[in-house]
Amino acid sequence: MQYVALLLAFFLSYAIAVPDYKAISNQALARVEARFGPEGRARVSDWSDLLNELGSQVPPEDAKHLREVNDYFNQVDWVWDIDHWGTEDYWATPIETLGSNGGDCEDFSIGKYFSLTNLGMDASKLRITYVKALDYDLAHMVLAYYETPSSEPLILDNINKTILPASQRADLLPVYSFNGEGLWLAKSRSRIVKGDLSKNLPSWGGLKDKMDAELL
Repeated sequence: MQYVALLLAFFLSYAIAVPDYKAISNQALARVEARFGPEGRARVSDWSDLLNELGSQVPPEDAKHLREVNDYFNQVDWVWDIDHWGTEDYWATPIETLGSNGGDCEDFSIGKYFSLTNLGMDASKLRITYVKALDYDLAHMVLAYYETPSSEPLILDNINKTILPASQRADLLPVYSFNGEGLWLAKSRSRIVKGDLSKNLPSWGGLKDKMDAELL
């Protein structure tokens, strides 16, 4: 899993338009197939189709969006970055995660975050949350959904794949939560950090470049 400081900067620097994954071109899918094979292309295409289907619902149903997106990314095989990409830290785009059918907890959280924001969900309802998985004594990432700013969050996770209120996840010890709008300490209702750190984090620029290039 990537270093916490880098992941915090990653989401705090999110200041670009959400890539339109509902409109992945045939040329982009052909590049996915060249890199990951026909099965990788099928997974990415199925994901795009799912986003289109969910995005066409009027009015949108947050509960269904959460469930469908959580289930889709939780189908992906969990694998360490060093084994999957040959490096300790690799920021996979959602297309890379699905195309390769592999990722770790932050890759799943990134994929779920971008899927839901792509569906038009307000980013203020979503926070990437850095936790300690107590049963495994490991740092871990999940996605938290807040129906309202004062609501108890629902947890989208790849360890326990059932979406549950945070109070029912005693196995997780929250540390930080963050999204494109700021950073919160655990159990804090007020942001403690705001700002754009992308200039100090070349890796974020590289990831944004990858996401843009994938859809050309």
